[in-house]
Amino acid sequence: MQKTFKAKRACKGHYSSTRGLSKKVEMVEQMNSKITLPEFKAGDNVKVHVRIKEGNKERIQIFEGLVIKKKNRGAGKSFTVRKISNGVGVERAFLENSPKVAKVEVTQAGKVRRAKLYYIRSLQGKAARIERDIAASNKAAAWEKAQKLAERKSQEQAAAKKSADKKED
Repeated sequence: MQKTFKAKRACKGHYSSTRGLSKKVEMVEQMNSKITLPEFKAGDNVKVHVRIKEGNKERIQIFEGLVIKKKNRGAGKSFTVRKISNGVGVERAFLENSPKVAKVEVTQAGKVRRAKLYYIRSLQGKAARIERDIAASNKAAAWEKAQKLAERKSQEQAAAKKSADKKED
């Protein structure tokens, strides 16, 4: 005896004409994404260079602390950094693609086994420290070195192009 199944009905509010929408959203996210940020994860100590506007002036302030969580979802990628300031824990969330984030530096790579480090909030003093990941620190240093080399090469190419243009004139 063979069982027969009824075809499932579409739910209320479900529109099947949104097939191409996800591709469009991906294209917009790729256009708005920043590629210059280094790779970091929860447990790493980072310095976040934040643009602060005071009246007509703009300056950069450094927020240094431990990454306790990271959300990697499309253009809304964000990360939260925690630091202790005058004995009080301060957490700040940053959007990766935000124009307010000028630069992120990984100062120390941490070795953790969790993606979200909420338990750090309840720890104090030496108990709140994270074990260092030396191999990842070397990788971060190599990434920064490669970025500097690439920047130098692009500057040299631009200078060579300018000198070639001057010779033609």
